[in-house]
Amino acid sequence: MKSICVYCGSSSGASPVYADAARQLARAMVEHDISLVYGGGNVGLMGVIASEVMALGGQATGVIPEALMNKELGHHGLTRLHVVKDMHERKAMMAELVDGFVAMPGGLGTLEELFEVLTWAQLGFHFKPVSLYNIDGFYDNLISFVDHLVSQGFVRADQSGLMMHEADPTALIRRFQNFQPNYKTKWADHEAAKKILP
Repeated sequence: MKSICVYCGSSSGASPVYADAARQLARAMVEHDISLVYGGGNVGLMGVIASEVMALGGQATGVIPEALMNKELGHHGLTRLHVVKDMHERKAMMAELVDGFVAMPGGLGTLEELFEVLTWAQLGFHFKPVSLYNIDGFYDNLISFVDHLVSQGFVRADQSGLMMHEADPTALIRRFQNFQPNYKTKWADHEAAKKILP
């Protein structure tokens, strides 16, 4: 495990617990020599985790669309900052650069990114771990809803485990390091499916 993509809010949320947890995840990543890849922003939880990684001597790579960079939302204190054309290019580059994905608390954009990489895993486009960083029970209702999708026959039981969840950052990293895909994808031709993504 060399790098993790962290999806998180461009806001800090209603409680200081979220920023504190972002710093804890940054610390755990640096201690395990894991670099951060994220959306490149200098605001909200995005800015908190990136700044903490850099302050601790770690590596942080941002990927930000031109439109957001032009609004001065980009973080200028990173190891690398890629400015790309649009959101599609951003997400594709982030996925290509990393060995796994973590969703911290965030809004609609965070959820969209989370479900995209979960869908890619379900279809066999990648075989990388995906986890919620379930700070203070933030994602409890989402975890229950995925169980509901399984009970109603829209997600296979073996694929419900695609979305791991941990409240402790060290435990999360340990699960990533020990991750072995143990589910069947929706496509019989896995190699052909993987070619759909860069």
